[in-house]
Amino acid sequence: MMKPYEQRFPWNLDWNLLRTFTVVVERGGITRAADFLGVKQPTISSALKRLEATVGQRLVDRRPSHFSVTEAGQTLYKECSLVFGIVSQIPGLMTDVKNRVTGHVSIVMTSHVVSPHLDQALKSFNKDHPDATYSISIAESSTVLSRMRQNRATLGVCLMRNKDQSLTSRVLFREFFGLYCGPSHRLFGREKVLLSELHGEPSVSFQTDFEGGPLYSVTQLREQASLKPALKGISANLPEVRRMIVAGLGIGALPLHVAQRDVDLGNLWRLPPYSKVPSVEIFLVTNPKRSMNPAEKAFLTALNQVVDEVPLKDRTYL
Repeated sequence: MMKPYEQRFPWNLDWNLLRTFTVVVERGGITRAADFLGVKQPTISSALKRLEATVGQRLVDRRPSHFSVTEAGQTLYKECSLVFGIVSQIPGLMTDVKNRVTGHVSIVMTSHVVSPHLDQALKSFNKDHPDATYSISIAESSTVLSRMRQNRATLGVCLMRNKDQSLTSRVLFREFFGLYCGPSHRLFGREKVLLSELHGEPSVSFQTDFEGGPLYSVTQLREQASLKPALKGISANLPEVRRMIVAGLGIGALPLHVAQRDVDLGNLWRLPPYSKVPSVEIFLVTNPKRSMNPAEKAFLTALNQVVDEVPLKDRTYL
């Protein structure tokens, strides 16, 4: 049974304070939050003090040249994210009263998603439902999963090392990774390069390329080629990994079907191993607790239909 204080809490709370607190955490400080919200710093400080007084907990540790979120603050921020995820759905949910399929579809995905099947589903859906709107944001796979847990997007497309029991996931497509070098590299343009010739070469890669990470198979590929274990360059973004390879910072792994265009243009050169290269599965992720607007429901139905009807071997890109 809820205590009297707990029963009164939602009625006594100024909900605007939660919005301010969320901005403070996400911006990493009171001054930055004030700049973002277009108010003065004392206004933010006062709001934070009122919220701490309401919840009876210290939420942030703020001292000169120091800012951190307390354990209580982290708990509150997690719940605030869920609240704002729900509130953001309200405009779309209100369109249920209309007959046409409208609403906003928000997609968050990792940077190396190149999927003709996803593209075709989006194209066909937009043609059939011109009133729907969309947003697509790019983030690391761990961030994609975090946003899905917080109910902040319609769907996520990302790598998954282990199943997340709070989310629903399906393999959207499978891709294979190979090693590449740029035009200035000594092996560029060489046919039938031996794997042993890559020994000790500097390399670049993704932030998720580490033991136990979502791209651990790429870690093993670099180890198989005996590349230098310490990475010369790292990025969470595929175009930036590609940029480093082309610029000659080091050898790097890229999805074969993504890199092929650069190979044809003379920007990249494929290196061994040429067979038995690692495969990586990219997942379609949804939150089963999300209340979806008509556009979200219809788009996910269309996308799941693609996964149901197209065999995985045809969604495997080489």
